[in-house]
Amino acid sequence: MARVVGSSTADTYERRHRQATRKVHASPLEEYMAQQGRSSTLMSFATSPKLSAQPLPVHGAGFHDSLSRALSSSTAGHHSTPIDNDHDHKKFHLESDVDKFDIEGYGINIHRIFRNAAVPILYEQALAREAGSTLTSTGALMTRSGAKTGRCPKDKRVVDEETTSGDVWWGPVNMKLDDLSFMINRERAVDYLNTRDQLYVVDGFAGWDTEYRLKIRVICERAYHALFMRNMLIKPTAEELASFGDPDYVIYNAGGFPANRYTKGMSSSSSVSIHFGRQEMVILGTQYAGEMKKGVLTLMMYLMPKRGVLPLHSSANEGKDGDVTLFFGLSGTGKTTLSADPNRQLIGDDEHVWTEKGVFNIEGGCYAKCINLTREKEPEIFDAIRFGSVLENVVFDENTREVNYDDVSITENTRCAYPLEFINNAKIPALGVHPRNIIMLTCDAFGVLPPVSRLTYDQVMYHFISGYTSKTPGTEVGIVEPTATFSSCYAQPFIVWHPTKYAEMLAEKLSKHGSTAWLINTGWVGGKFG
Repeated sequence: MARVVGSSTADTYERRHRQATRKVHASPLEEYMAQQGRSSTLMSFATSPKLSAQPLPVHGAGFHDSLSRALSSSTAGHHSTPIDNDHDHKKFHLESDVDKFDIEGYGINIHRIFRNAAVPILYEQALAREAGSTLTSTGALMTRSGAKTGRCPKDKRVVDEETTSGDVWWGPVNMKLDDLSFMINRERAVDYLNTRDQLYVVDGFAGWDTEYRLKIRVICERAYHALFMRNMLIKPTAEELASFGDPDYVIYNAGGFPANRYTKGMSSSSSVSIHFGRQEMVILGTQYAGEMKKGVLTLMMYLMPKRGVLPLHSSANEGKDGDVTLFFGLSGTGKTTLSADPNRQLIGDDEHVWTEKGVFNIEGGCYAKCINLTREKEPEIFDAIRFGSVLENVVFDENTREVNYDDVSITENTRCAYPLEFINNAKIPALGVHPRNIIMLTCDAFGVLPPVSRLTYDQVMYHFISGYTSKTPGTEVGIVEPTATFSSCYAQPFIVWHPTKYAEMLAEKLSKHGSTAWLINTGWVGGKFG
């Protein structure tokens, strides 16, 4: 049992089915390693019941050099400061003896766990332990995501397993990973987390409609990641936490440690892999927090159509008379900006589901781009950047701690994650009726499309399936200028089923509810980029 720091409720895992299935999956990896005549040094760390109280085993200089190089290649500006044992003991002594937490069912033997910690505690931990973290003049937490400042879609993998294989649209978006490779990655992540002196656990919901919501559990090593997901998931009440029980999906974020590029199916030292059968996601080699957020969207993109409802990469807001508008678009095309209208209530800025009752937001927060941000242009977003928000990869004045949102020397993909309630006119609970208007946002890098077009239903299907738009700088690794692309459903990096499945569901919704559809060009008009 691990002692919990910062938990709001006493809770014990319900490990019945989940523990059993995880133990079954652990043995093939051990058998495989034995067959190859090898042993995993890190794997032996994880199985030690006294791991957190013992120094690492003594190895030759080559091992330590190799491990140091591997860690430094992926942490890039992030470090963990060891905790003084005497101070640590006093800290635990202050906690309630009944407030204990069992995390061993996940193969983790760390005894200092911050579970659902309050914002001030996460601030303290980030400032004390994570290099590059500081406060802005408005009280937001500034942090660095390391070498990766955008998503790595080419490193995303989905496990090809019998219960879901026939559903998945396999190809360059959903690249196959075999079960053994996933287990190697999972073991690598757990082993690495077991070398940390403390961890963070965040429990939350995906989906404001209680009929469709998922219970998500995040296990991570950085306070920055915990605060990010605390903002982006829907926070349970004390009563909901008390009965949270087993999560529907678990995210193991070991982004501070690289994937093994020689593992079958790996294309780099970064890996984001999803196993729908095990209901798990594993992150290695990237500390960009957006991978967790979009990972949850990918889960909903798969699971919601199985329940007959339509997940959408969209923002949504509501007028004074209750009319709802949906905005479809890739990241960086204007969903967050256009939905944050001071004259309309914000339902959500990025991810929604359209059900037989209306629409609901998947998230509990917003993830806004900050490039060239000013209060004059986007007052709602600008004022949301305050205590409790997380700013990523921004440049600031060392003396005043004021952020320079025009400085893109680190990345053009500067971001801020803040709770939905930080927007003054946010609608909570984040649900709405069937949308009256559907607006498709395309960033046309060639300047061919008109600024505004009203679409017929046939045109809606064409634009929705083709998804002509541009990737904007920084949203993905390697994108440094607007790059024309075709992104099916305006969500191609996150869809799991074939695009026609989502398109057919959208056509049925439009026909049934009579929504008006528009195409808005948020890119260039009358000439191409540059």
